[in-house]
Amino acid sequence: MKNLYINTRFFFSLIGVGILYVLAFFFPVLMWAAHILLLLCFLAVMVDYLLLFNQKNAVLAQRILPEKLSNGDENFVKIDIKNNYSFKISTKIIDEIPFQFQKRDFLITKNIESGKNTYFQYSLEPKERGEYSFGNLNIYASSPLGFVARRFNFQKDAMLPAYPSFIHLRKYELMALQSEFMLGGIKKIRKLGHTMEFEQIKEYVPGDDIRTINWKATSKTNRLMVNQFQDEKSQRIFILIDKGRTMKMPFNGLSLLDYSINAAMALSHIILKKGDRAGMMTFSKKTENKIAAENKSGQLKKISEALYNIKTDFFESDFNRLYQDVKYSLNQRSLVLLFTNFETLDGLNRQLKYLRGIAKNHLLVVVFFKNSELQTLIHKNPESMQEIYDEIIAEKFEFEKKLIIQELRKYGIYTVYTLPENLNIDVINKYLEIKARGIL
Repeated sequence: MKNLYINTRFFFSLIGVGILYVLAFFFPVLMWAAHILLLLCFLAVMVDYLLLFNQKNAVLAQRILPEKLSNGDENFVKIDIKNNYSFKISTKIIDEIPFQFQKRDFLITKNIESGKNTYFQYSLEPKERGEYSFGNLNIYASSPLGFVARRFNFQKDAMLPAYPSFIHLRKYELMALQSEFMLGGIKKIRKLGHTMEFEQIKEYVPGDDIRTINWKATSKTNRLMVNQFQDEKSQRIFILIDKGRTMKMPFNGLSLLDYSINAAMALSHIILKKGDRAGMMTFSKKTENKIAAENKSGQLKKISEALYNIKTDFFESDFNRLYQDVKYSLNQRSLVLLFTNFETLDGLNRQLKYLRGIAKNHLLVVVFFKNSELQTLIHKNPESMQEIYDEIIAEKFEFEKKLIIQELRKYGIYTVYTLPENLNIDVINKYLEIKARGIL
């Protein structure tokens, strides 16, 4: 009896019978009608019970889960239900989704014909890495009478890990191959010159850069010959992720740290596809999650596992320790992308000497974030004195960010200053720009 549930139709019927008994107090002729209706209600419940419970495996259901969840993205969970009853049923589907989503009103209703299947899906968007445990898939089936329902349970205790965003990796790969990125339009990278990796000497054809003419080969063959170059491969690209206090700030439910982790995953994929070596390191009070820069076949999986296992208490970050470890770990010139956040010029100045130390031996790109909440205040038309004050304060913070960019440029440090939701595209774009210009 633990799978028997009384539907609201039964209670509404009892209310109707109760009203009829009240009226029978004033009109005694209605008493027999009330008795008959009450009897019919209980007979309907018995018939309904026999219809629903006289068959095993009357309803079969399956929850189809992905292998793992992609953090910050829509992940689709599919459900397949088959009706083995000899009559049409109405169902209520309650899937016990992981508690991290805090969704307590999950309910899907479906009508299924006899012997037929219904197939549908719903989406979940995790906001943090870790393990997500699903409970029961509960199916409440009701016959056309609709007085009672029978509960069916399926697939208890399924667990999925939520990894850094991987769903859109192929999309970023296609964008990188075309050297254009869709972000409110198409932004094209203009290639400024050549890298220095020589490929071959070939005959000149109209359109070749005349600056690459090889005069010695031309004089020997009596035909115009040009040097052909290719993008330099096996360059070392190292990703540093700050997991300190400044990276705890959330935007759209996702912390700056997780935005950076997702961007590191997408960037590593593009780096490896371009034939370069990708490595990473995280830091706070000390450096952790170190992956040496390689371009082997299993490198992306190693980086993915390291990003998934990043844990932090959001302590104050020690840039001095970072500088020492980078100096010890990276003994060849590399492109270093540092994901961090500076809100004030004073905050930058405290760490600037360490950044300059890294930039002395490597090409350093500091990636930090626009505050999207401040952007809404700046572009809002103020209507009250309080809103004017808010706009002025927001503009002050925005101006200070521009001063940070200028201060970094003064010492040859490149920057990516972007909204959290645009981080992946802007970081990949900067990497491709540096590679195209051959400045590493």
